[in-house]
Amino acid sequence: MAQQRPTRAYLAVPAHRSRLVAKAAASVADAVFMDLEDAVPPSEKSLALEEAVRSLASLDWGHKRVTIRINAVDSPFIAQEIRALATLPRLDAVIVPKAERASDIAGIAEQLRAANPDRPAPVALELLIETALGLVNVDTLAACHDSIAALHLGVGDFAASIGARSSDIGVSPDGYRHVGSAQSGYSSAPLDLFAYPMMRVLVAARAFGLIAIDGPCGAFRDARLTESSAQKAAAMGFDGKQVIHPDQIEPTLRAFMPSEHELAEARRIVDAMEQAEANGQGAVTLDGKMIDYANVRMARRIIELGS
Repeated sequence: MAQQRPTRAYLAVPAHRSRLVAKAAASVADAVFMDLEDAVPPSEKSLALEEAVRSLASLDWGHKRVTIRINAVDSPFIAQEIRALATLPRLDAVIVPKAERASDIAGIAEQLRAANPDRPAPVALELLIETALGLVNVDTLAACHDSIAALHLGVGDFAASIGARSSDIGVSPDGYRHVGSAQSGYSSAPLDLFAYPMMRVLVAARAFGLIAIDGPCGAFRDARLTESSAQKAAAMGFDGKQVIHPDQIEPTLRAFMPSEHELAEARRIVDAMEQAEANGQGAVTLDGKMIDYANVRMARRIIELGS
């Protein structure tokens, strides 16, 4: 796993809004990305880059993971952004939006290294998988360069890419929630628009030792929906979730922290197996369930998350 700092609540902030950037730096979010892409109008792109560079140098970011989302690979702004960002020592990574082709990603990574060959640690890349083509190519993208550190799922653009009938970011549209009816003769079954792309991105990240970040919940004023969306990502195994407003930080952090009940159960499993080992056994029954080393590995992951 490439993760070195927690990334549970990964706050997005427009780079050209200096007041919001300062609040993001002072927040309890684990990670922050300053956005040069979708949150910035074309007329403000140059200002956004200037503000991002200034903010990295002047603000106290504490132990946060600090990244910048650049513009798309075919953008006229990307060359200038690469030159400016390659020199910033506090920058942990560059987020590449709409990642689709390995050759493009490898090219950006090499340009960042060439722009500052003396940098002690090369700028890492985090890839936003937010199109159908990006998801099809996600395994190749994850393995295409040694500087890649994370995969993010871009839920809004992905939904648009596949033609989903939704305008809400990160939420399945009504038609996906229940399909069929008594009148039609089919049973009602809940479906989740994002279950497949989430798992696809997560599996690719785990296969290549990368951080996995779920996309945001657009309903930032809805604390319950924010937390339930984060709970789904946490239960699946993601390392964190993008948030688009400070109000979403605390609910998201809660979702990614195991409950006291979960921790107690995990410790019981580990203790039971240790006792079984002492008795020369490789499995044990606990609460009517068979426990073996696979359970222990899962339990230790929960304990690690709670530490």
